[in-house]
Parts: sequence; structure tokens; C-alpha cells
Amino acid sequence: MAKPRIFVSSTFYDLRQIRADLEVFLDQLGYETVRNEEGDIPYGKEEALEEYCYKEIKSVDILVSVVGGRYGSESKKMPISISQMELKTAIKENKQIYIFIEKNVLAEYETYLLNKESKNLKFRYVDNVKIYEFIEEIKSLGTNNNIKGFETSAEISKYLKEQFAGLFQRFLEDQSRVREISLIKNLEKTAQTLNKLVNFLSEENKDQTEEINRILTVNHLLVENLKIKLDIPYNFYIEGVSDMSELLKARGFISNVEDPFEDETAGYFLYSKKTKNKRIKIKVSQELFDNEGKLKFIKRTDWKDEYLEYAEDDLFVPVDDDLPF
Repeated sequence: MAKPRIFVSSTFYDLRQIRADLEVFLDQLGYETVRNEEGDIPYGKEEALEEYCYKEIKSVDILVSVVGGRYGSESKKMPISISQMELKTAIKENKQIYIFIEKNVLAEYETYLLNKESKNLKFRYVDNVKIYEFIEEIKSLGTNNNIKGFETSAEISKYLKEQFAGLFQRFLEDQSRVREISLIKNLEKTAQTLNKLVNFLSEENKDQTEEINRILTVNHLLVENLKIKLDIPYNFYIEGVSDMSELLKARGFISNVEDPFEDETAGYFLYSKKTKNKRIKIKVSQELFDNEGKLKFIKRTDWKDEYLEYAEDDLFVPVDDDLPF
């Protein structure tokens, strides 16, 4: 099962306990933590080590940036630290970002703002003024610059737990709207089909029955439902049984299989295929076709779910207990 991948970015030595605590917390949530000290990042020999960190950020879902008082190692790409470069990379890649700054550093940042023109000013809680310069840059961003102060790792964990719950609630809310969006799209599609027919007939091309039939078959409810069931991204049309069989054959289905459904199969065209661990079964009512095997026009109000049935069964996959050595 896919897990959200979360990159933990910070200087190492001063915040190593925070990093370890975050890994335990995220592991308990069932998420995958990416930390370079744990060997989570594959390094190659062609580029500098830091480059592989930046590349790994492109494949994660969330970046958690923890900022303390140490500047850390400087990047070879820009005159900023590697941890700052990691954050800039995540911003560029439009990743979900959470930034945590030690409360002492965050409080002293206000002193920096009042005195940043002074070249002789020294700061107590950071070892390099570039930390405050970078915070100022982050705060100036219009979006994706959520900053939270912290003293302990427990505060970070609590805040992240609340944020992740909010993201999940938003996901469920978006899912509830999928059906509404699908209905709107179907209505739009029907309106477009009617417009095509009106325009066609208004041009006195009433003798062009072939063109009318093509418009109707492209927008036939059987075609529409097959596109949804089989997740077909392109347009197609079906004139008869042979077209339907060739379409399903191209997608790996075998026709005329024996009893792919437990219920009565008389009066249906039957198709089935096996994947690695599933058996997918389709049956299409013969009522949709005339005696010559041509697809009949069906009004939307006359469509029945039993005209096209789709099912998936899990296959038993034996486990090989023999070890390879």
C-alpha cells in the first residue's frame, strides 16, 4: 500500500533528537520518513551528495523543515545552507511544506528586523545571520510559508497531527463532490450532443444518416459506461457486437468464457480477463443489439444498470515459503 513520503529537513547535530522523534511519530502514523542519516536517499557517483537530496525531494509528498540556531553546511549551488536549499527546492516543486523554527530564534528574529542594517550586531541564538535573512525571505512568500514556533518535538508532532487530520478531512470533502462533478459533466456532454444534432439537421443534411448514427454511437450509454468501467481516456464508438469484442480483446479480455458470473448468464455477451491477482468479468446485455448485431439507440431514461455489469474477484496467490538461500 502506498504511503505518504515525508522528507525531514534540518541541520543534523543540533537537531538530531528532534529528527529521531519525528521519525518515530511519523512511523506510528503509517507514513514513510525520508532522512539522509538513515540511508533513505540513494546516492550516486555522478554528482555532489547534496544533489541527490534535492532530487529525492521531487518524489516526496510533504517536506517538514526544522530550523534551529545552527547554519550548517553551505550548499555548493547557492550561498545558503543545504537545509535552506532543501526548503527552496520543495517550494519550487510546489510540495506541501511545514516549517518549524525554535521559539528563541523566532523571537530574536524581530530584533534582527529592527537592526539588520547594523553590520556589527551579534546574535545570541544563531551562529550565522543568514538564518534570519532566510527566514525573512520565506516570510515574504505569498503562499506555502506556514511557520510555527516550537520548543520540543512533542509540539511539532501535535501540530502535524492536527494538520494531517485537516488534509484528510479536505480529501473526504473533495471525494463527496466527485459524483456531483460527474453529473455536471454528463449533462454538459448530453447538451453538446444535442447541439451537434441540431446544427447538423438545421443545415438540411437530413439524408446523412451515417453521420447522425456516428454522433449517436460516440455518445451511446454503452460507450459512456465502458469508458468509465475500464478507465479509457480516449473517444471511441461501437457500431455492433464485433466492434465491442475487438475493443475488449485489445484490452486483454477473452469473449465467450464459461460462467464468469454466479447469476444467470443467458442473454448476455460474456468477457473475462485475469491480472496478477484479480479476475475481471464483464457481461453486456444482448438487448442492446438488434438481430444483425448492430447497437441500438437507448434513451438515457431507458438505460438499466443490468445492461452492463462489471465485477472483480481476488485470486488466491500461493505464498512460496521457500527462502532463496
